[in-house]
Amino acid sequence: MAAIFRSSLRLRPTTRLSAVRTLTTTPHMRAAEKPYFPDEPSAPKLATAIPGPNNKAAAAKLDKVFDVRSLNMLADYYKSNGNYIADLDGNVLLDVYAQIASIPVGYNNPHLRKVAESPEMVNALINRPALGNFPSHDWADILDTGILKAAPKGLNQVFTALAGSDANETAYKAAFMYYRQRERGGAETEFTEEELETTMKNQSPGSPQLSIMSFKSAFHGRLFGSLSTTRSKPIHKLDIPAFDWPQAPFPSLKYPLEEHAQENAQEEQRCLQETERLIKEWHNPVAAVVVEPIQSEGGDNHASPAFFRGLREITKRNNVLFIVDEVQTGVGATGKFWAHDHWNLETPPDMVTFSKKAQTAGYYYGNPALRPNKPYRQFNTWMGDPARALIFRGIIEEIERLNLVENTAATGDYLFSGLERLAKQYPEHLQNLRGKGQGTFIAWDTPKRDEFLVKAKGVGVNIGGSGQSAVRLRPMLVFQKHHADILLESVEKIIKQL
Repeated sequence: MAAIFRSSLRLRPTTRLSAVRTLTTTPHMRAAEKPYFPDEPSAPKLATAIPGPNNKAAAAKLDKVFDVRSLNMLADYYKSNGNYIADLDGNVLLDVYAQIASIPVGYNNPHLRKVAESPEMVNALINRPALGNFPSHDWADILDTGILKAAPKGLNQVFTALAGSDANETAYKAAFMYYRQRERGGAETEFTEEELETTMKNQSPGSPQLSIMSFKSAFHGRLFGSLSTTRSKPIHKLDIPAFDWPQAPFPSLKYPLEEHAQENAQEEQRCLQETERLIKEWHNPVAAVVVEPIQSEGGDNHASPAFFRGLREITKRNNVLFIVDEVQTGVGATGKFWAHDHWNLETPPDMVTFSKKAQTAGYYYGNPALRPNKPYRQFNTWMGDPARALIFRGIIEEIERLNLVENTAATGDYLFSGLERLAKQYPEHLQNLRGKGQGTFIAWDTPKRDEFLVKAKGVGVNIGGSGQSAVRLRPMLVFQKHHADILLESVEKIIKQL
């Protein structure tokens, strides 16, 4: 096993145990791969049990004024650096969860610090505008050099928002308004008196019985409308009234993929056929279909590019909008800037929603008819945040400067190969390994998942789960091969403790 994680260019880290346990890398490894953060720790450091006394005391203090029942750990962000997150007791963990896939270019990134200290940022923070009414004179330039610079192919406009759930809900609103506008005969057709009167009573035709189709195990947010498309866990939805919207089956693939090609193709075809049947037969007409490139919260469920191309064909054939939810998969995590770039679509999605690693949110679109025909129909006070748009611009600059999408693709291949070797050695603990060719967006199932996640902190790794039994990896774009070596060693240590 000692040679499993070596390559011709780098050696494994060695372990040194003392009062403070630190996993150190050899000089040969450091010479083989230049780290993006020169002052980043060379390995995790464990000073106390986790949580330690300082973290426990801070959590108790916080609990008096804030619900801490979902607490993972209290972090000291002043001391966190690059791929490493620090706590209040001197523990420093390799972070492959990254704020639920939301940190793109490392903690305390020097370039983002410069952005944060810029006069543009000061102006955006202390003079935050109500964007729909009073945008800054340079808002178009900020968008053109940032958010729109990263726009998916074929989409050249954006509606900015505050969070992923908000991005999806505003996209749904755009889909409904587009559907009804088309039914009326175009943007110039005025609303009827009946529509104006009935919508104030939450009745049709002003408030029509339309729907958004999502998929079994999907997650699209926790706000009121997005919850009706979220199908991952009951705890998200319990006690909340929901819309009568359809749920299509998402393919349940068998792994390894290459050993089940025919069965998986049949499963995907079954799901496509049922999706089209539901679109045609559902009693509340379907205005749009929303789908994640990889179902993240629902268990890291994958489908092939052929499935998504088939889904796009179905939406086109049935005159239904196609919304791709890239909130968790977007901004480089899968080895492409946008995960749907893996699909090679003939026509782009109608809308692509984003948040998380973008540090801002919204949806991209290209069809001018998706812009509402009157003002104030797609509106709120903030409509996004120029400060966060400036951060996303800085993130894009850092991604381009360091070729981080390419790094993530290469590191992901390296990491996946190491996990494949571990899966062969420990098949009972590392099952259904998935994410090959998808950058570092990797997951596997394990029967003792929750215990695995707890023990990970004991070996210096912060890691997360998804679905009922999946361990999911969500490292940053600055995650490199020497970090992968540490992670692979750590995974084996955890397995041996289970």
